[in-house]
Amino acid sequence: MLKEQARTVAYWVWITDLALTTAAFMLAWALRSHLAPRVFPGLFPTELYPLSRYLGLLPFVLIIWTALLLSRETYSSRRVVSLSAEAWQVLQIVALGSLALATTGWALRLDFISRPFLLLFAGLDLIFLLAEKISLRLLARQVRARGYNYRNLLIVGLNNRAAEVARIIEEHPHWGLRLLGFVAPNGDAPGEFHGRRVLGSNEDLERILEDQVVDEVFFILSRRQLDDFESAILLCSELGIRSRVALYFPHLKARVLMEDLEGIPLLTFTTTPASAFQLFLKSLLDFALSALGLIILSPLMLLIALAIKLSSRGPVFFIQERCGLNGRRFRLYKFRTMVRDAEKKKAEIEHLNRVEGHAFKAPDDPRITPVGRILRRSSLDELPQLINILQGRMSLVGPRPPIPEEVEHYQRWQRRRLSMRPGLTGLWQVSGRAGIEDFNHWIRLDLRYIDQWSLWLDVKILLKTIPAVLSGRGAG
Repeated sequence: MLKEQARTVAYWVWITDLALTTAAFMLAWALRSHLAPRVFPGLFPTELYPLSRYLGLLPFVLIIWTALLLSRETYSSRRVVSLSAEAWQVLQIVALGSLALATTGWALRLDFISRPFLLLFAGLDLIFLLAEKISLRLLARQVRARGYNYRNLLIVGLNNRAAEVARIIEEHPHWGLRLLGFVAPNGDAPGEFHGRRVLGSNEDLERILEDQVVDEVFFILSRRQLDDFESAILLCSELGIRSRVALYFPHLKARVLMEDLEGIPLLTFTTTPASAFQLFLKSLLDFALSALGLIILSPLMLLIALAIKLSSRGPVFFIQERCGLNGRRFRLYKFRTMVRDAEKKKAEIEHLNRVEGHAFKAPDDPRITPVGRILRRSSLDELPQLINILQGRMSLVGPRPPIPEEVEHYQRWQRRRLSMRPGLTGLWQVSGRAGIEDFNHWIRLDLRYIDQWSLWLDVKILLKTIPAVLSGRGAG
């Protein structure tokens, strides 16, 4: 499986493993301390020591379990591992971990550790972890069968190695890679190659990448052909689409990663962030803060909804189709700030647009309601986008999510802003927000964010967003 995708999944599985181990530890204490003396008073006449005493063991348990999970390569690809082999692996981990815990308790003379507690903990942990592994396998099959959580792949090349890669990908649907088809490396573009579609020739590549949602392009060409395809690799770099080839191109400015696919060496050229762990933390932060925000701000959002409903006719929410990661369409939610049928009246106020380019911003827009003007000034109209973040369509920080009509007019270099998930706030918001009137300047700020991205940059932008929103600077 491609390494960055596998690592992201591995981090989530690791957290789940530790969470289930913690749950087994707590449940074992509760069963032995409270339930066992009531059900079997002859065998267990007394309760255990207080939970606070046992909690001191928990960090040590999690360290042991993490070391065992890593040493047994539990987080490597599971594509060729049978369920029975994985179950045996889990059994070994739980047994060795419990033995290490019991040995430590004996060596340090931790007399409060109960042997029935250890047996209960080991049994519950084994059950929980096995149930998790089975559930993950079933879930992966269901998710892939329904077409979710996949990456669209295009192969440039018509040769035996290209056919082999296509076969390997299609034989492993749980990897989440969907092959769109082939691109012929020369002017001849047959309709099919090894029973799979040929979408066009190398001259059609730019059109194919702009017309379809493509996440990655594999260049599988002969050494002689590669010299003619450097411009195609640069095209993918400009569009923010990952490209993978077997040989080195010296003129690319994109980061180069070495990876392999079933023993086939690949070089990955990417201008987007490639740190799987930092991206994992970004996703975790998005999920946690958006969920927390929706819970804490729900009373305020109800009041806003009531104010919108009482002040003007029309729905509470404004729902609009936007372009997300690599052009994926999604429905963006905002509180309605304009009168009903505002989109139909847009042509009447085109002269008020203050943005040079394809976007539209009119601070004195007569379609905005009195309540809507307050919401825009305070940015409270953006709060429903926390739902988009919770869905995984957006991020807390990222480029501005454009409308499809805007994307259709993008120049090639501008499309790279779609290579990261759009954000609720971003570099352009904290650099003047709606006061920035040059569309190309917006784009350059988004590209600067992509090129310089780090988790710390996200934190700084979030912190700068607070005073920008409170002051209403540039909003409108």
